[in-house]
Amino acid sequence: MNDKLNKAIDLRKNGNLKESNEVLSVLVREFPEDALYNYQYAWSFDILGEEEKAVPYYENAIKIGLPSKDMEGAILGLGSTYRALGEYESSKDILLKGIELFPTNQAIQVFYSMTLYNLKEHSKAMELLLKCLINTTNDKEILSYKKALNFYSDKLDETWK
Repeated sequence: MNDKLNKAIDLRKNGNLKESNEVLSVLVREFPEDALYNYQYAWSFDILGEEEKAVPYYENAIKIGLPSKDMEGAILGLGSTYRALGEYESSKDILLKGIELFPTNQAIQVFYSMTLYNLKEHSKAMELLLKCLINTTNDKEILSYKKALNFYSDKLDETWK
């Protein structure tokens, strides 16, 4: 990473969000085909609450190609941003791509379940959330019901009489 990018990231970490965005703006203008700059710039818009401005930079970063960890973040960021903008089908598509590429990333699955909720796919959303919960929690009480929660996760509308 170069000094300007490090400065922008440090500014963001220290809460200087607007100044970080301005530094990244210069980098993206100078190097529009740099995937990492596009990703960081998109992220900077997201945390400023300017989701619509973030979208083209997330899309560009993903199209150009990023290292694996950054790609995970960009896909999650874009999917979450689409969802926040009410673009649920676009959110679903990109988050599904994220799940295919990064099947162990529980955060992507949680954001995907939120999108499914928005699309009125409540059963699938709950199934994913329950599976994420039992796969990530350290809570002993929840874990004592792991087998039952896993069993019921895809049978929430069924009854046994």
